[in-house]
Amino acid sequence: MTMMLDNTSYEILPFNMDGGLMPRAALGLIVLSIDQTMEYEWRRIIDLPGVGFVASRIPCPPDITPARLMEMQKDIATGTELLLPGLDLQVVAFGCTSGTIVIGEQEVFAQIRRIRPGVACTSPITAAMAGLNALNVERIALLTPYVESVNNLFKEHIEARGIEISRIATFNHAVDAEVARIDADTLKRAILKIGACDDVDAVFVSCTSLRMCDHTREIEQLLGKPVLASNSAMAWHALRLAGVDDVLPQWGRLFEV
Repeated sequence: MTMMLDNTSYEILPFNMDGGLMPRAALGLIVLSIDQTMEYEWRRIIDLPGVGFVASRIPCPPDITPARLMEMQKDIATGTELLLPGLDLQVVAFGCTSGTIVIGEQEVFAQIRRIRPGVACTSPITAAMAGLNALNVERIALLTPYVESVNNLFKEHIEARGIEISRIATFNHAVDAEVARIDADTLKRAILKIGACDDVDAVFVSCTSLRMCDHTREIEQLLGKPVLASNSAMAWHALRLAGVDDVLPQWGRLFEV
């Protein structure tokens, strides 16, 4: 249809629509306000045709203690509301490993489903447990940056789900902005040290701030055992929950499952 508007031809054109940017799978990611690493690693891993994610951020205290982590519970639903309102998402992921343990997986998912009823949910610890089970791992070494009180919660949580923690090693640092700057050589040395023990089947590197995805494959090849990390495990689990079963060995053994 053509009209005249102030002596200018003004034409309304027909159009067609396709499936948009994410016709294969659309994922939602709730990121902590202080996190520097997660979105970078998800962009690296979730680089697949027709698959994508959108992210929102929620407030988070700068120091990682159980009491402060619990404060995030009240903001999870709000963070979910900001993820493409009105459009379908296959999965919503809550991006805090220690926060999920402190708040509780089911409570985190209940807060998400207040806004997105019935959506598939994951978190770094949920994904790590699913990955360890998929790899038939029975005993792990746990590497974290956390203080002792948080590490104790991890041991209790993981062992209650049937995985033995043979060893724990920590950088014992509660300032998240500095945890995000721990370098690759430090991580490699730590993983190879604790992972080489005979009572360890795999290593779980916990914390979404630790920069692991670009180094996991190399470290696994040196260690000869699986290495799982918070961000990459959650990306794997989100993809699998969304029905994306691509084999992506460049990101580690888990992505071959």
